[in-house]
Amino acid sequence: MKIAFLGAIRTVTGSMHLLTINGQRILLECGLFQGRRQESYERNRNLPFDAASLDAMILSHAHIDHSGNIPNLVKSGFQGNIYSTFATRDLASAMLRDSAHIQEQDVAYVNKKRARKGLPPVEPIYTRQDAVNSLNAFVGIGYHRTVPVADGVRLTFYDAGHILGSAIVVLDIEENGRTHRLAFSGDLGRKERPILRDPEIIPPIETLITESTYGNRHHETFEEADRELRRVVNETYQRGGKVIIPAFSVGRTQEIVYTLHQLTEARKIPELPIFVDSPLSTNVTEIFRLHPECFDEEINEFIAAGNNRDPFGFHRLRYIRHVEDSKALNFLREPAIIISASGMCEAGRILHHLKNNIEDPRNTVLIVGWQSPNTLGRRLVERRQKVRIFGEEYDLRARVEAIYGFSAHADREELLDYVREVSHGLQRVFVVHGEEESSLSLADGIRTLGVPEVFVPEPGDEVEF
Repeated sequence: MKIAFLGAIRTVTGSMHLLTINGQRILLECGLFQGRRQESYERNRNLPFDAASLDAMILSHAHIDHSGNIPNLVKSGFQGNIYSTFATRDLASAMLRDSAHIQEQDVAYVNKKRARKGLPPVEPIYTRQDAVNSLNAFVGIGYHRTVPVADGVRLTFYDAGHILGSAIVVLDIEENGRTHRLAFSGDLGRKERPILRDPEIIPPIETLITESTYGNRHHETFEEADRELRRVVNETYQRGGKVIIPAFSVGRTQEIVYTLHQLTEARKIPELPIFVDSPLSTNVTEIFRLHPECFDEEINEFIAAGNNRDPFGFHRLRYIRHVEDSKALNFLREPAIIISASGMCEAGRILHHLKNNIEDPRNTVLIVGWQSPNTLGRRLVERRQKVRIFGEEYDLRARVEAIYGFSAHADREELLDYVREVSHGLQRVFVVHGEEESSLSLADGIRTLGVPEVFVPEPGDEVEF
């Protein structure tokens, strides 16, 4: 068996690992690399393998850094099956088409600039039609349903508790007369999060490929996050201002909505209008409603406690699809909460809401997720005096608050606890999907658990065992 580490190695983007087993090639993940424009374009457009030579692909969950280059994979000649959970396939349908739309818009903007310089146009990495075509390759599998995916390779999904449909990938392998069990964590979630079940403990394994996004950091508790959210809403309401929340469309938006629903019912925050202004978030929330098999006991009890009780919708909440309705929010003068994408404030309708609200000291910009360097979200967290939006500078007079307890990723202790739980018989661990400092730190922690071999691969490394 051989593993080639091709993406999300000593970084957190473009997840991609290639297994060779019994002469067959199985790809784990096919994520978009996100970085500087030209580098991202080249890396994503030019896959590091012959797509037609792959026999199968396995997808742990639908986040774009894990799934986002699937349309290009299929367009480039891949003809095998893409195995995922049912919920992941449904989310991928919405997210890949949205990703293609963004790329088409981005290329149109770039081509205008290139035309002025007399340069030839470029094409998007893939189009919306490519995204739609790729959906035919998906094969949905329920949790705990073991299926063969190649000669001598059987796949079982276990709940990763990260986002809707996320899975820990477990492969039972027979090769050259020996058996081996390998697990890939995908992105590991946290215990006792609202909506989703806790990450499942998998059967004993010999090899683990684990993420390390927060391998050197610790999160607030959910109780602390709830208290902070309540404080921010109440203080902003008392000032007569609005709370503007940039939030990722999958997972974070639904958790914030559910928490606001609970706080409103408990009368811990005032009954003020709440808007989710993101077509993708709206579509994703509809997909959440289709998959109660992913819900935890708490939310099932919440639903059962009232007539047609909806955790993602209540009388103070409105989902915004149309541009005209989104623009109308600019004229709101009373206190309100506006949740909009993107989570790092790099694109989408959130930019309009920030532009129209950050110069008013009554308002609050509430950051609820980690912000990458060189993003508008990071500049807001750093409380820069002036920020640039749509090419114009604005004074940052609104308050900026940050709550990180809503993170869907396990932190350092939670990752180490999980490895400890599955460490019986564990022979080797490969640490991926984290910035270099984070991956190296987690690897050091795993070594203290007594795992015989712990590796932090370099990009492009191949390991055979």
